[in-house]
Amino acid sequence: MSASQAAHAGEPHGAGLGQRLNWLRAGVLGANDGIVSVASLVVGVAGATTDNAALLVAGLAGLVGGAISMALGEYVSVSSQRDSERALIDKERHELRTMPEDELAELTQLYRARGLSEQTAQQVARELTERDALAAHLEVELGIDQHDLVNPWHAALSSAVSFTIGALLPLLAILLPPPDWRVPVTFVAVLVALAATGAISARVGGAPALRASVRLVVGGAAALLVTWLIGTLLGTTGVV
Repeated sequence: MSASQAAHAGEPHGAGLGQRLNWLRAGVLGANDGIVSVASLVVGVAGATTDNAALLVAGLAGLVGGAISMALGEYVSVSSQRDSERALIDKERHELRTMPEDELAELTQLYRARGLSEQTAQQVARELTERDALAAHLEVELGIDQHDLVNPWHAALSSAVSFTIGALLPLLAILLPPPDWRVPVTFVAVLVALAATGAISARVGGAPALRASVRLVVGGAAALLVTWLIGTLLGTTGVV
């Protein structure tokens, strides 16, 4: 295998790539939300009380409610995207059926815009049209693969599971250590986890890992600090 072939071997190709990336994206975002939201909740409660039952109830409520909310949000969002993609596919199929020559000319111009000569663009457009006109137009004109549409159920399940996994980290971190160590241990565990999810999300999107990690760590630290201060203030004043 040549060096060029070896380089391309590691690139994501083939059917199902869109769904895999969508699933991974939903998973990373779900884990991140689970970590931050439940950590902020339990740290706030820990600032007001050391009661294990209160911490457990608050943490479990945040975990269950958050997981359901994330799953529902992902399902609705991805369903809307899928409906839009299907509508575009139906529209393109109708145009190919009712005005094939215009669509062939359009496909030719799209390839001309990509730098091909007029003759080459015409040949490519004609050969692809003969092979699968709909697939050719969807790919070049709309960037859609009709066999690789996003799946709302996959996104919802991935988001709910990853949120639950992410939420378990701060829940365990706040419950297992002695009372005096709960908040510091949770802070450290959460910030390390956020740095990791930031690096993973950056890798998925092809962005700089350090910048993404720093953003998440700073934002997470601010959320934890604010909720802890609020909990401490309420606990000191006897409101809770």
